[in-house]
Amino acid sequence: MSTRLKLSAAVLALALPLAWPALSAGGDSGSGASDQTPTCKSGEVYDKTEKKCVPAKQGAVDDDSLFETGRALAYAGKYGEAIQMLGLVSDKNDPRVLNMLGFSHRKSGRIDVGLGYYQEALTINPDFTLAREYLGEAYLTLGDIASAKNQLSEIEKRCGKGCAEYAALEKQIAAVGG
Repeated sequence: MSTRLKLSAAVLALALPLAWPALSAGGDSGSGASDQTPTCKSGEVYDKTEKKCVPAKQGAVDDDSLFETGRALAYAGKYGEAIQMLGLVSDKNDPRVLNMLGFSHRKSGRIDVGLGYYQEALTINPDFTLAREYLGEAYLTLGDIASAKNQLSEIEKRCGKGCAEYAALEKQIAAVGG
């Protein structure tokens, strides 16, 4: 086994226990991170009720606060922290959470893990165009342009060529010469 493959396996082995609670979870119904959520230090989440940062623990704050913090961490490139935060969400069938777990794993280089999360989010909500966009981007990373174009077609059926998810994936496909 190559050193790179061993390292990838070790990283996955360390990440799975953190992500396991969410492996049976759902995706983000909107795109982009919320600019309204205050930034907390590592290991904390903004509690909308208390209007302050509190330690991140399952059940300590509402799922939406955990999701918004996890999404913000993911979009900030803090994928490991995002995975940990999203793993604290109680609703393991929230497509938004599954989608952001997919995004975080994909961006961390665990594309196959990310694919599983996207597919699970789409099983729960087939009309979730952001999950379809990210799934298409994952396929492009794997060099599977045909599958990415299939997701583009599915996005078009759901929101047309004018929606942000269609435009973003179409641009990504064009960039790889598809």
